[in-house]
Amino acid sequence: MVGAAGTRDNNTLGHLAALLSILIWGTTFVSTKILLQSFTPIEILFFRFIIGLLTLILIYPRRLKVNLRSQEIVFAAAGLSGVTLYYLLENVALSYTMASNVGVIICIAPFFTAILAQFFLKGESLNPNFFLGFILAISGIFLISFNGTATFELNPIGDLLAVLAAFAWAVYSILTRKIASFGYNAIQTTRRVFSYGLLFMLPTLLFFPFKWELGRFANPIYLFNILFLGLGASALCFVTWSFSVRLLGAVKSSIYIYMVPVITVVTAVIVLHEKITGMAGLGILLTLMGLMVSESKVAFKQKI
Repeated sequence: MVGAAGTRDNNTLGHLAALLSILIWGTTFVSTKILLQSFTPIEILFFRFIIGLLTLILIYPRRLKVNLRSQEIVFAAAGLSGVTLYYLLENVALSYTMASNVGVIICIAPFFTAILAQFFLKGESLNPNFFLGFILAISGIFLISFNGTATFELNPIGDLLAVLAAFAWAVYSILTRKIASFGYNAIQTTRRVFSYGLLFMLPTLLFFPFKWELGRFANPIYLFNILFLGLGASALCFVTWSFSVRLLGAVKSSIYIYMVPVITVVTAVIVLHEKITGMAGLGILLTLMGLMVSESKVAFKQKI
């Protein structure tokens, strides 16, 4: 009985950690939109992860000693996929295709995660409920993204980049589950991932417009928003997401990604005073139903 209660408590903590991560990630579009007035996408990305890395070092300065070289490779791959590739591909995709396209396509990441888990993780089996939930959620996300007015236009380059971004996040989710099995401190592992992500990001600064004009942060609005992205969306959320993946598994945690468009719409109503149309309202309902269906009867065994 104690073991069962402990498992339920761990599951609850895992769900809360995933929900907190998604709640913050779903609101980052406001901060990014504000910062884009004076910063390029690569500048925002680089500065936020620098802040995130420095924050984690201050919170837990103890150096991580990796036991095996193979584990170091996993950390490097996680930094490349979850920090460098995911965000760069997403940002570049937005320059070629509509934001609504990217919003829908990115949300197929849980599907990629589920497929990869079948090959690389043990004990994360699926049943038809996962796929039924996926169909419901994606249908809802379509309605939310296009809000009953926009049309889905295929832009091969941008849409393909968005697909690759979703795949990169799926790879990161699988690697996060692997990292969780190493038994290291979550803050230390996240810090390691950030370090590799920034390392792989450095060469890209040569190909994208980037300026070291820190004086722009003298504007309190810009300073607040970059701190929100660095402290909240990066330092905090990557740690809580890692914690969630450790407790729930890669696939079950990734299902929460369906919530991002819902949170984005609600945030837009609160912050930007936008209105929710009937179509968007139906989309929110379908997305939440898809989340519940996917979560309800997916069979997981927490082992690797």
